[in-house]
Amino acid sequence: MVSRLHYRELTVKEYDIYAIGNALVDTEIEVSDEDLTRFGIEKGFMTLVDEDRQVELTKLLANHLTASRRASGGSACNTIIAASYFGAKTFYSCKLAEDDNGAFYLNDLERAGVDYLPEFASNQGTSGKCLVLITPDAERTMNTYLGISATIDAQQIHAPAVTNAKYAYLEGYLASSDVATDACLQIKALAKQAGTKVALTFSDPSMVNYCRDNLVKIIGDGVDLLFCNETEAMDFTGADNPEAAIAELKKIAGQFVLTQGAEGALAFDGDSLHKIEAHSVQPKDSNGAGDLFAGAFLYAISHGHTFAEAGKLASLASAQLVTQFGPRLSPEQYDDIRARSWG
Repeated sequence: MVSRLHYRELTVKEYDIYAIGNALVDTEIEVSDEDLTRFGIEKGFMTLVDEDRQVELTKLLANHLTASRRASGGSACNTIIAASYFGAKTFYSCKLAEDDNGAFYLNDLERAGVDYLPEFASNQGTSGKCLVLITPDAERTMNTYLGISATIDAQQIHAPAVTNAKYAYLEGYLASSDVATDACLQIKALAKQAGTKVALTFSDPSMVNYCRDNLVKIIGDGVDLLFCNETEAMDFTGADNPEAAIAELKKIAGQFVLTQGAEGALAFDGDSLHKIEAHSVQPKDSNGAGDLFAGAFLYAISHGHTFAEAGKLASLASAQLVTQFGPRLSPEQYDDIRARSWG
C-alpha cells in the first residue's frame, strides 16, 4: 500500500481537519421492521456485537444480501471524507487489519483525497465491520463488530497532523473503549498546546446512555465545538426539553450544533443561536446523514464561512444524502451542493 504522503511532508503541511475514529466497512441491507423484531435487533441504535453474532445475523439476512452495498464507514470517517470532497485538507487516524477490508478502506480514503499512514492497515486480525440495516422509514440500525478497531489507542495518533490542523475531530464511539478514550485525551492535550480547536460528536444515543463516564472524561473542561442530535443532547444533559438542553450544552462547549431531523438544526456560534432550516425530501436512508452534516459544516467554518452559511451547506448536503442509499454522496454532487448553497 502506497501512502499519499511522506512523513516529512506531514510536519509542515497544514490541515483543516484531523480526525480519529473506528474504521468499519459498512454493509447496508434493506430490511423490514418485522425482520428486526424477528432477529432480536433494537431499532435505531448502534449495538456492539461479537463476530459470531455478526456472522449469525449475516446468515439470517442472507435473502436480503442481493440489495447490500459496501462502503468504508465509521462516524468520523464519513465526516472526514465529506469534508475532503468539499475541499478541505484532511487527515484520518484509524486501525485496520492487513486484510481485504483494510485495503478496501484505505483505497476509499485515497480516492477521497484523505491523508493517512499505510501502517494503519498493517495489523494482524480482522478489520471492523458494520451491518447497517435500513427499514422502509429510512431509519438505520447498526450492528457493529469492531474487530481490530476495538484496540485503537494512542499508537494511531499522528501528532504532526494534530498540531498542524485547524480542528481535531473526535468520534463519540471511541468512548466505548478506555484506551481509545485515553487517546482522545492525548489528542486534546496536543491540540491545546498547538492552538488546534477540538470538535466532538456524541455519535449515537447508545454512547450517551452506556458510555457516559468516558464521554465526560473526553469533554473534561470543555470542547470548542460539539455535534449532537436532540435525543443525545437531552439524554446527556438530563433536560426534558431542547431549550434546557441548550442551556446545559453551553456549559461544556464553546460552540455547538444540535440537529433536529426534519425540523433542521440549531447552531450556536458562541454568541448567537442560528436556526438552520431543513429541506423537505422523501427519505430513503438516514445512514451517515449526521456525519455528512458535520463534514460539510467543518469544511465551511474552516474556510471562513459563518455558522449560518455552514448550516445552509450542511442542511442541503444531508437532505440530498437521505434521498439515496449509502453513507455519502457521489463525488460530483459536492460541487453542485456548494453552488446551490452559496451561489
